Amino acid sequence: MLVDVELALQSLSKKRAIFHSESDLQHALAWELHSIYPNCSVRLEKRMNILEEPTYVDLLIILNDQKTAIELKYKTRELFAVVDNEVYWLKGQSAQDQGRYDFLKDVQRLEDITSRYKGTTGYAIILTNDSAYWKQPLSSNTVDASFRIHEGREIVGQLSWGTNASDSTKNNREKDIRLRNTYTAVWSGYSVLNEEEVKDGKYINFRLLCLKIE
Repeated sequence: MLVDVELALQSLSKKRAIFHSESDLQHALAWELHSIYPNCSVRLEKRMNILEEPTYVDLLIILNDQKTAIELKYKTRELFAVVDNEVYWLKGQSAQDQGRYDFLKDVQRLEDITSRYKGTTGYAIILTNDSAYWKQPLSSNTVDASFRIHEGREIVGQLSWGTNASDSTKNNREKDIRLRNTYTAVWSGYSVLNEEEVKDGKYINFRLLCLKIE
């Protein structure tokens, strides 16, 4: 029996429309998966070595000897809302180019993990209320063009920074990303806050990209 991560996300969206932080999302998804699959084991920040180098995955779900490794990203624009009597202050996270790189780095890491650990499936997930991630850019001549993950984009092969990318942009992200598989970015709606809930900010639409790695 395989864990259905997309089903868990759909179920979670009915209970939590918004999260305080990436760690809040991580814990909420872990709880939801354990609620749906009570016999599974859930591990947070699990170490899994790749080529003898330590690496950590946000969530590892074990059910009937099948492992599911999950990496999560939560990228936000400014928003102040009160949902179910709980106050949420979301900060504006800029540097979408680095955010895209980090997400695809997760995909590469999960490819390495699923290749080394047989019987393991991976999921790279990004949840955001920043439309810059899912909308196609007006220009294709950007320093992060290779790392774009907008709706409908085919993601494959070696991904590199453009020649004009600054050192600060590439800081700790200098290496190319190399993907074995081909992925198509298909975004889905996660939640939309209503006017009564929003006290300040206009970024009320949360969308989700979930890439499955086998």
